[in-house]
Amino acid sequence: MRTGLLLIAFFLSSVMTMDGQENNNDYLRKVLSNLENIKTATYRSLTESWEPGDTTTNISGFTFVEEYDNPADSTIGASWVNYTDDKKELTSCYDGHVHISYWHDKHGVVVNDFTFRKLPFRPLGSPFFNYAKNIIKYALTTDDSISVDVKDCGADYFFRLVINEDEQVEFFGAGHHIPKPPFDMGDPTSIYEMWIGKLNDLPYKIRREMSHNISANTCFDAQLNKLEATEIKASDYIPKDYEVREYGKKYDTKPQPDLTGKQAPDWTLMDIKEQMVSLSELKSKVILIEFTGIGCGPCMASIPFLNELKNKYSADDLTVVGIETWNRKTRSLQNYANRHAIGYTFLSGNDEIVDNYQVGLAAPAFFILDENRIIRKIVRGYNSENTGKEISNLINELLKSGS
Repeated sequence: MRTGLLLIAFFLSSVMTMDGQENNNDYLRKVLSNLENIKTATYRSLTESWEPGDTTTNISGFTFVEEYDNPADSTIGASWVNYTDDKKELTSCYDGHVHISYWHDKHGVVVNDFTFRKLPFRPLGSPFFNYAKNIIKYALTTDDSISVDVKDCGADYFFRLVINEDEQVEFFGAGHHIPKPPFDMGDPTSIYEMWIGKLNDLPYKIRREMSHNISANTCFDAQLNKLEATEIKASDYIPKDYEVREYGKKYDTKPQPDLTGKQAPDWTLMDIKEQMVSLSELKSKVILIEFTGIGCGPCMASIPFLNELKNKYSADDLTVVGIETWNRKTRSLQNYANRHAIGYTFLSGNDEIVDNYQVGLAAPAFFILDENRIIRKIVRGYNSENTGKEISNLINELLKSGS
């Protein structure tokens, strides 16, 4: 009798679960239909990004967006023009054929026609409603291993999509499996969350979570189907006095002087314990400085190697220093150092040191200094097979020659 009751209970719970999922799908199909009826939209978009474990965002900013449905574009399926929040300057434009980036300080634009680097997708951040549409469409049609949940939260519905695949799934238009990089990015589970207002059954916030990065996009003051044009031409958005450059093409530029063999510029920076550290205070025979960026995969991959160096050599022989140049919030550095078990000195960089060492936003970059603080070698990028050997060999040479 007890076994029979258990079987009945199991059967009823299965029916309730299937019915609930079908109700979820019915509602998602309604939201998808509403999204597909949006042919044009204008809105303010707040984009935020932070690392797992952070309590505050690292990057945030408002953009004013003009979004156009573009079914003729089989890649993204939308066109857009992005402006600064006050709409005084253009920031990017995509018409289904080319993407334009603006460099107003240099009176120039970079035009990407996607022929320089062949990929099975166009790595562009889709505009809000196109992004939401493709996430929901994927949830309703994919054969991937996923779980979907829709909860009633009063004024909103909360939609959560968990993708349990061996590769991360990103939405550049449709969902695309992203091949694993040569460095470990952690758990490949992809999570997408969406807040959908009951008044119009349309999303107004999307949150994306990966093991290496979390981002959110919130839509404000949306005006739907009020733009007259439904097609745009990117060339119409290039100011007449701006220089046009092709993406990936090298142009003659003023060469940066090589710092190899030069005295390393001094610096004083704050560590993760909010203590000031100066280059001039470091007394070891050799100093290895890595200019890094939170969110940079190769930088993350280099951490075990740098920890190994720190433990291999005495403090008199070698000091290992990491200088973060992408994100300068102390809490973010603390979180990053704790999550990745950084055992060497980890500092918050600034514009001055980036300029003095001429590293720009490229990361990682390794500077090896001898006992006189002369820059003996600069190594850019990180390869687990070769970079470590190259750096280790030079450290050994410098220690041997100085003994």
